[in-house]
Amino acid sequence: MSSASSKHSPLFSIVDIIYLVLGVISASFALKSFLVPNHFLDGGVTGISLLLYEVYHWNLGLTLFILNIPFIILAYFQIGKHFAIRSSLTILLIALTMYFIPFPELTHDKLLVAMFGGFFLGIGIGLSMRGGGTFDGMEVLALLTFKKSSFSITEIILGMNVVIFIIAAIFLKVETALYAIMTYLVASQITKYVIEGIEAYTGVTIVSGSSEEIKKALVLTMNRGITVYKGERGFMKESFEHSADADIIFTIVTRLEVRKLQNIVRAIDPKAFIFTQTVREPQGGIVKEIIKH
Repeated sequence: MSSASSKHSPLFSIVDIIYLVLGVISASFALKSFLVPNHFLDGGVTGISLLLYEVYHWNLGLTLFILNIPFIILAYFQIGKHFAIRSSLTILLIALTMYFIPFPELTHDKLLVAMFGGFFLGIGIGLSMRGGGTFDGMEVLALLTFKKSSFSITEIILGMNVVIFIIAAIFLKVETALYAIMTYLVASQITKYVIEGIEAYTGVTIVSGSSEEIKKALVLTMNRGITVYKGERGFMKESFEHSADADIIFTIVTRLEVRKLQNIVRAIDPKAFIFTQTVREPQGGIVKEIIKH
């Protein structure tokens, strides 16, 4: 984004505010109704705050806010002013919500606490990120580390959380650390689901000798846009080389449509070479328009 466009972009939109508020409520509910009363932990800065609360009984909301300050400052200079402001307001709102709203304790069953605590925490993180902010600075640190290493963001966050879980096992007990891992895994999967949605996009590449029939089927039957690359199919066997020109077809479908596409292609060419890849935030073309109908 250019500096000119960023100056004129609003700090908050109505949709952003709704996402952030709902994210704060869901995360606060997870903490006060499930995790805190049952002495459970999570990963990231939230997990560190919960650990300090359990060991030293510090105010959880205030601890969460203070621990995130360095990451907010880092985000301000490395990611952007809008992200830093939204994240700081989100964290402050969580601290206030946890202090003033008396969320009820719903269960003391450890499995239910890990599952539903992680579930609502994941929803809170996902909605906050959709609103353009975060209440856990671990994502900021992982993003910056990702730019300077060969590891993925997921691997970096996992590595940081492993350290937190080991510390939890030392200061509390192994069972607490194990439940913390379960809570983190549930929260991370729900976060991914909330961000990507049920209609997460998948890029599909198809190489086939029957490319013309496949192109027609994708456009006419599935009503998808396609991109065609000019390529060459070939193989070598016992010093004999065989090659032939081929159209390499690329299209984007939702996760729910992948199986339908594969069935269509296999019906035309059972030997077609197909591979898929995750596509994040496709823009333009006709993908978004089709999904709306």
